[in-house]
Amino acid sequence: MGTLGRARLAAAAGQARTLGMDGERRASQALSSGLPEGGAGGESPGDGGPVPGSSGSSALLQAEVLDLDEDEDDLEVFSKDASLMDMNSFSPMMPTSPLSMINQVKFEDEPDLKDLFITVDEPESHVTTVETFITYRIITKTSRGEFDSSEFEVRRRYQDFLWLKGKLEDAHPTLIIPPLPEKFIVKGMVERFNDDFIETRRKALQKFLNRIADHPTLTFNEDFKVFLTAQTWELSSHKKQGPGLLSRMGQTVRAVAWSMRGVKSRPEEFMEMNNFIEMFSQKINLIDKISQRIYKEEREYFDEMKEYGPVHILWSATEEDLVDTLKSVASCVDKCCKATEKRMSGLSEALLPVVHEYVLYSEILMGVMKRRDQIQAELDSKVEALTSKKADTDLLTEEIGKLEDKVECANNALKADWERWKQNMQNDIKSAFTDMAEENIHYYEQWPEILGFRSLVWTYTPIIKPCYGGMSPTK
Repeated sequence: MGTLGRARLAAAAGQARTLGMDGERRASQALSSGLPEGGAGGESPGDGGPVPGSSGSSALLQAEVLDLDEDEDDLEVFSKDASLMDMNSFSPMMPTSPLSMINQVKFEDEPDLKDLFITVDEPESHVTTVETFITYRIITKTSRGEFDSSEFEVRRRYQDFLWLKGKLEDAHPTLIIPPLPEKFIVKGMVERFNDDFIETRRKALQKFLNRIADHPTLTFNEDFKVFLTAQTWELSSHKKQGPGLLSRMGQTVRAVAWSMRGVKSRPEEFMEMNNFIEMFSQKINLIDKISQRIYKEEREYFDEMKEYGPVHILWSATEEDLVDTLKSVASCVDKCCKATEKRMSGLSEALLPVVHEYVLYSEILMGVMKRRDQIQAELDSKVEALTSKKADTDLLTEEIGKLEDKVECANNALKADWERWKQNMQNDIKSAFTDMAEENIHYYEQWPEILGFRSLVWTYTPIIKPCYGGMSPTK
């Protein structure tokens, strides 16, 4: 579809936006009239078609718009993110009107919607008289207007990431906050400064920040902005502006009280959600244990195989008749080691981090459900107090109204974020296992070449031939 087709489509979209329900019908007619010959099978929506505005009309227009995708270089039809119930989102399961279909059209020359890019790098050790810790450089590039500059560079330590996660949970108790890598447990101080450990943590911290940046709600959190832009002393000052210790202790005590009380009637949809979380937690933990065990066995196999190459080289120095054969075996072992090491690298970088991240996600989901239940338990308690008239009725009525709004907002936020999380989870895990399967296929495809099977058979023919009654080695 060329420039003229784009202009017609843009005109149809503009017309639909200004004419309301009647405009949807007109946009449909304008769009179908502007299709290239054969773009929709040469059929008109008015030729015995359904009444404009009906579901049949929507389905017909959807087919017509999708048929425009014949020229993939010019037009792409995509589905918007339906993670939040706002005015600009829709559910893929909901019937779509011609207007909504028009709004889905995206041209290739449109700029990428992503406007926040975050990199975590350059870990640096700091040694003081009190403690030793590691900081990471965080570079942020953005085109958002609420930022004072287009690029920021700050340094943060692990405790700063913990603070950010806590602030996000306080501000959005029923949104699914991305997990942080576990806090280091002092069981071997040397491991804490191991290069592999630091690099693994750096990658996890970068993923944590980018998950937040890609989230439609969390990305606009004010504490997140401060975390990315404030200098160290400014961040310390900002942390002190939060609620005091006594206030936080009071909130914690009340939260524990509501959690101990529990909820009497959790809605059915949240019961199903809770059951899913419990089952998911069991399965992902099992997959994580199996994956770790496979990696451990691969590591042991690799460490043992590495020793055979030098052994055969030394052996060849004492056996003049088998020099070439033993060196060939040593070369083969060396190739096996390299292929196995590459396979292990794929396992440790592509599969293990993804599986373990969702192990941590399962714990976060349980915390989200608990916070949702706490909000509902508080509402139930107020309703009971009003029923028994144990307190000021007018005051309780006002509090109940506020709590009902709070529960409704919490439920809607969780339901929207839940669908978004499930889709991301399925995509991430599917991609991880697909990449691992492709890596394994490539690994085993190398074996005939690695082993040099035909040449080895010919080498050992004097030994093999008597055992098989003079059979040709090629058979």
